[in-house]
Amino acid sequence: MKKNIALSLPNILTYGRIAAVPALAGCLYFEGHTLRWVALGLFFLAAISDFFDGYLARAWQQQSALGRMLDPIADKLLVSVSLLMLAADGTIDDWSLIPAIIILCREILVSGLREFLAELRVSVPVTRLAKWKTAVQLFAIALLLAGPAGETILPGTTLAGLTALWLAAILTIYTGYDYFRAGIGHLIDE
Repeated sequence: MKKNIALSLPNILTYGRIAAVPALAGCLYFEGHTLRWVALGLFFLAAISDFFDGYLARAWQQQSALGRMLDPIADKLLVSVSLLMLAADGTIDDWSLIPAIIILCREILVSGLREFLAELRVSVPVTRLAKWKTAVQLFAIALLLAGPAGETILPGTTLAGLTALWLAAILTIYTGYDYFRAGIGHLIDE
């Protein structure tokens, strides 16, 4: 691999997103409003870097196999670890675990489908609705990361986050079905 591609700004942003995941988890491991705000800040920076790494890679023609591989991994790590830590600390509990489980299952299933289809050299493009699903998902997680700290400033933050999480789960089911519908013909042919 060429050194300049591995150290391109888009890839560095992706590395940063991956590095933010354990730091975010560490913030949620301990209690305290300050750490909640730090976790939210890390999450926000990681989420916004997701937009910029892809945008810059395309604009500067620095797209690479490394970036195409790491970008979805970084996204899934950020979302999955955030949801797991929010479930561990009780922000997401009881019935609200259902949308978190739906989101995690869809991420794993679609990743497996994409990997299988990539072996067949079949590309399943990301739809506009899937991008909206991601935006709603990130918004929900951001509100939930603020959680108790956010409640001190804006009461109802956690409820709004849980509501958005349910909406994200509904969009997740729909977009997951779209991916499977697009790939099912290739699955049956094999």
